[in-house]
Amino acid sequence: MKLDANVMNQKEQWEEKGFHLPEYDREEMKKSTKENPFWVHFGAGNIFRAFQANAAQTLLNNGTLDRGIVVVEGFDYEIVEKMYREKDNYSILVTLKGDGSVEKTVVGSIAESCILDSKNDMEFSRLKEIFSKDSLQFATFTITEKGYSLVNGKGELLQDVAGDYQNGPESPDSYMGKVAALLYTRYLNGQKPIAMVSTDNCSHNGDKLHAAMNAFAAAWSEKGLAEKGFESYINDSKKVSFPWTMIDKITPRPDASVEEILKKDGIEGLDPVITSRNTYVAPFVNAEETEYLVIEDAFPNGRPQLEKAGLMFTDKETVDKVERMKVCTCLNPLHTALAVYGCLLGYAKISEEMKDAELAKLVETIGYKEGLPVVINPGVLDPKEFIDTVLQVRIPNPFMPDTPQRIATDTSQKLAIRYGETIKNYQAAGKDLSDLKLIPLVFAGWLRYLMGVDDNGAAFELSSDPLLESVCPVVADVKLGEVFDAKEVLKPVLGNAKIWGVDLNEVGMAEQVCGYFEELTAGCGAVRATLKKYTA
Repeated sequence: MKLDANVMNQKEQWEEKGFHLPEYDREEMKKSTKENPFWVHFGAGNIFRAFQANAAQTLLNNGTLDRGIVVVEGFDYEIVEKMYREKDNYSILVTLKGDGSVEKTVVGSIAESCILDSKNDMEFSRLKEIFSKDSLQFATFTITEKGYSLVNGKGELLQDVAGDYQNGPESPDSYMGKVAALLYTRYLNGQKPIAMVSTDNCSHNGDKLHAAMNAFAAAWSEKGLAEKGFESYINDSKKVSFPWTMIDKITPRPDASVEEILKKDGIEGLDPVITSRNTYVAPFVNAEETEYLVIEDAFPNGRPQLEKAGLMFTDKETVDKVERMKVCTCLNPLHTALAVYGCLLGYAKISEEMKDAELAKLVETIGYKEGLPVVINPGVLDPKEFIDTVLQVRIPNPFMPDTPQRIATDTSQKLAIRYGETIKNYQAAGKDLSDLKLIPLVFAGWLRYLMGVDDNGAAFELSSDPLLESVCPVVADVKLGEVFDAKEVLKPVLGNAKIWGVDLNEVGMAEQVCGYFEELTAGCGAVRATLKKYTA
């Protein structure tokens, strides 16, 4: 059994092994999509294959759709050349369920795979043809947050972006420049409406995409490289919309244990491709069962009934509330707490931490008792039910190979939004900040983590973080078991609102954090003892 154009000719063999196969005429679907494409997706990575492509398959199976997706890869062309097209655009989705079982699906909803290369006339002409079609309703994106950026870390315009500003839309080099050029094609062919839908995991993602498109439109219009009306087109929400979305689904790198399951089923040709850009891509993806995609319902050229695949449509304000609910209370703060203390206690998998009584109580208290009282219920998702799923299904899932070390990356950039917003909400509601016992314990735990010494006294490597060079020296002289004045030692960071979201001195939390820090550094085993004391 191979994942190729003959899959449907071997239907019985696949089904005998427990695979769900497309329940529609795939050849007819591909033909209809080529003639009248309605959905383009930029970013051919794992999250797309596990989420959007599978949602489209659900809708094809139940008759809601009669056409599939055109996927476009603009970062690493070899993903399309060496994987998608070699497999006739098929993919295997292995859903890893919390009870230890797996569900195997052959996803065939991708009708066509394209390369976003303006130097390749055949590829770019096809994309321009697609963007000229009346039938095209929307384009979705999973290109990561940095994919929308036009500047480097110093705020300087990226070289390829600067070149595109000067050279116009004919043959741009930057990713966003090429997307803007396709929108300009749509503008020239009758200012046809379209929704440009970022589904990347970043706050107010639609604004990031709009800002990039508007920057190109303004630059090209100013230099006479595009018609003046293009900028107005980009900024007319009745023509081009940039909805906000909130996406949540864990899709780790294809796992060797999953590959073994597929090999035992008799699947051949499962070898991954490692591209010249060092992208690891396999014929299969593995992902958790839980998924959320909440979308601002702003589609000027209409849309199919995507809600029949579980997608949720609402207004912009509600999307924002869902985003804040997830990031500030119901998921991200719990992950960060487990990451910091997981590293200190020597854990290698997040799922294993939920078997630890103190760590389980830590995140339960942060979520239910400290965060939930001030979270705004967005309506479309219930915050308590969301936390229930996180703590009872998602994090404990033994199949999910996520590590505290990975999640501990860039913690200095996360604390302000993941905990600082809860502190601010307590202040706004007139609630007593002394009710917050374990959020300050996470703050102290991170400072203890920065020492790079675990609870047994062994050194460990800190995960990458842009502030390590400035914050690690603060605790560099602290030794386990030695007496010191935490207020004096931590003085340089306690008032840094960029880290915590608030000035810990001003909100009266500095003394509490210092006290915790002294307890956590009392000697080997002090981290465990402190957790036991405050989660009892």
